Amino acid sequence: MAETTPSKGSVRTGEERGGPLIITEDERLLDDLLRLCAAAGALPEVAHGLPARRADWEAPPLVIVGGDCAPRLLGCARRAGVILTGGDADDPDLWRQAVALGAERVLALPDGERWLADRIADAVEGVGPPALTVGVIGGCGGAGASTLAGALAVTAARTGRRTLLVDGDPLGGGLDVLLGGEKEKGLRWPAFAESRGRVACGALAESLPRLHALRVLSWDRGGDVIIPPPAMRAVMAAARRRGGVVVVDLPRRVDEAAAEALAQVDMGLLLIPTELRAVAAAQRVVSGVQKVLGDLRVVARGTPGRHGHGLPPDEIARLMELPLAGEVAWEASLVADLARGVPPGAQVRGPLARFCAGFWGRVAESGSEGGGAGAAGPPGVRPGSGPGPEPEPGGGQGAGAGSRPGAVSWPVAEPMRSRAVGQDGGWS
Repeated sequence: MAETTPSKGSVRTGEERGGPLIITEDERLLDDLLRLCAAAGALPEVAHGLPARRADWEAPPLVIVGGDCAPRLLGCARRAGVILTGGDADDPDLWRQAVALGAERVLALPDGERWLADRIADAVEGVGPPALTVGVIGGCGGAGASTLAGALAVTAARTGRRTLLVDGDPLGGGLDVLLGGEKEKGLRWPAFAESRGRVACGALAESLPRLHALRVLSWDRGGDVIIPPPAMRAVMAAARRRGGVVVVDLPRRVDEAAAEALAQVDMGLLLIPTELRAVAAAQRVVSGVQKVLGDLRVVARGTPGRHGHGLPPDEIARLMELPLAGEVAWEASLVADLARGVPPGAQVRGPLARFCAGFWGRVAESGSEGGGAGAAGPPGVRPGSGPGPEPEPGGGQGAGAGSRPGAVSWPVAEPMRSRAVGQDGGWS
């Protein structure tokens, strides 16, 4: 039996989830594994054989065994999360040892470094099903996409869902301002502009402002309004790994950064005012969005002074050749509420809040909550595969929605209608 010791220089604060257990006497391999653990933000324990205490073997979220020590572990209790590393991943002896240990994966370094670093990070973060990710896009200027995105996030948080609201539109004015939190401490997009590869999901969430029981990634008031595509990819992937719900406010023009966000969206909601000119503008938006997102649905938004006179929501969906997710009536008091610091969707009896509550209710009924399209099995299921982009979402039944491997199928929602009569109000 071997004693386990913390890796050199590591100090545990008691707040971290336990790091992996490394079992090897190969100093070169150990250096490589310690480097990968550091990259993943993990504090490992190191042993030269089976730990003396059963708990030291069973407790770590991951055990990485060097081929040099594998024979010493034969006959030990089986457990999940064992990785066997060696100089040659095709060595038959190594595979026999892996079978005897019940290892989930055999890999060689450096070829498997990227996969192993992600696997270590997943184990330490305790990652579960990916977040259900909903993107909101305005069909035309002033449609109110930011307001709808904010209301969806506020409603999700109010009902107990872990929620992250992402401002993907650098020219939208800032979702923190919309929620009355522009002075709240926390990081904004410019702090993540250099992000590449993997961002720790827990650290991401904790660094962001907390507003109305949800986390918000917005823009600061500076002049830099560019999200590099790798940064968008890294941050969105981290947000999804955190689980719960992610709502993304997206720009109408699909640039490279917006395409990265759309690639990780499970369902898109295209908000269109009930007037012909808005429909014409939305048709141009759709042509860009559907190149990336398969499941796109229409939300019809009522306009002032047109109660009963605008285009019917069903007709808008028909013209757009998209499913109808629902209708939101004009809400006269919305502008005044926002001016008083009341976040969108907070008036639970208002048309906007009723639509959002109905939307999340349908999500729960469909069984898609808590793990959207792109949910994958345990890492390492596919031999020789490395981590790649999240599987593309699918399941849409509108134009351009194809059948994609591994996609979650969403039922076409019956229109969720919400009507109100009032004076002129406004959306932002």
